[in-house]
Amino acid sequence: MASSVVLSLHLRPIRGSSKKMSAAATPSSAPPAGLRFTNLMETLTVDVQRAESRPLNVPLIAPFTIATSRLDRVENVAVRVELRNGCVGWGEAPVLPFVTAEDQHTAMAKAKEACEVLTRRPAVALGVVLGEIAAVLPGHEFASVRAGVEMALIDAVANGIGVPLWRLFGGASNSITTDITIPIVSPSEAATLASKYRKQGFKTLKLKVGKNLNADIEVLQAIRAAHPDCSFILDANEGYTHSEAIHVLDKLHEMGVTPILFEQPVHRDDWEGLGHVTRVARDKYKVSVAADESCRSVADADRIASENLADVVNIKLAKSGVIGALEIIEVARKSGLDLMIGGMVETRLAMGFAGHLAAGFGCFKFVDLDTPLLLSEDPVFGGYEDLAVSLFGFGYYPVSGSVYNFTNARGHGGFLHWDNVV
Repeated sequence: MASSVVLSLHLRPIRGSSKKMSAAATPSSAPPAGLRFTNLMETLTVDVQRAESRPLNVPLIAPFTIATSRLDRVENVAVRVELRNGCVGWGEAPVLPFVTAEDQHTAMAKAKEACEVLTRRPAVALGVVLGEIAAVLPGHEFASVRAGVEMALIDAVANGIGVPLWRLFGGASNSITTDITIPIVSPSEAATLASKYRKQGFKTLKLKVGKNLNADIEVLQAIRAAHPDCSFILDANEGYTHSEAIHVLDKLHEMGVTPILFEQPVHRDDWEGLGHVTRVARDKYKVSVAADESCRSVADADRIASENLADVVNIKLAKSGVIGALEIIEVARKSGLDLMIGGMVETRLAMGFAGHLAAGFGCFKFVDLDTPLLLSEDPVFGGYEDLAVSLFGFGYYPVSGSVYNFTNARGHGGFLHWDNVV
């Protein structure tokens, strides 16, 4: 059942601000020169007219298995925020067992709670509202729901002032190129998927490993035979010990294969092991190591940078929320860490938002926003375009290629038929 609260989200300039922004901008309005998200937080106040959350259940093409869990269908939470002038924003909170702290029932309850806090609050600066959301949904425990609520609020605001999110987040680019993931499957299944993705134009494959070391090696060999020219990323999802992770690199070297990235080889709390694998991978094999589950906060990013524990940090909005992600990006850029952007298992709502953010910043070395391609249905209308589809004039659906184009549509451009979300 939907949780529904009536709010009022209306944008007004903060008293004394030198910049005046209006939520009444039309889709054809040009984005204000030099507009950035930090400026928006400082110069606008918000008043929410209506906010709701509903379960977002979507079947997968096939079960999605990683080292720590298996997902048979997406059971996420969609968030809808409506402004007083009728502009609407959309967000999504993913639920992935053993990765996100929330299950769907808890996520629904916490999303409703966040909306109730907003409705009790008089209109204040956007930054203050986002701070209050963070207080209601603190830390990693409720990061996924916090991300969904923040997405919807920010998308609604961007719609209100007529700005696409990729411009709001810096405007560096209006497209990204993603890899695609092969979950833990048999060697024959992996080869079939690799061949399919080769035909679809994917140059980089991300392989889930970490459950069975010997089986992982066999799958790697099968993928290499089916897609010999691909670059690939290994993602162990905490599944190896540090010695097993190094053994995998040794075996790959014997095969004449060098991955472009080794993601989260060891348990999130094994900081010593992470640093050891990073040093061996970097010095012996010239392979970069990414911290994913080990990087869930600014404090984690600071530690990774200061102790030289990884080369890359993986930004996932569901791990830290949108605002937390922006803070981690700042730490990474200042410290010289490379950046990756990824997701849990989300639809094009959350992946569209993350893609806009990555394109706008333009500083992400690795892009892993493929999860909508793993779903058997696409509940999202509008949103980003697939390059191959748009070139041939077939419209938006189905999105099946590696290049996502972001238009000048306001916000992230995606939406749900809300009455059909039950």
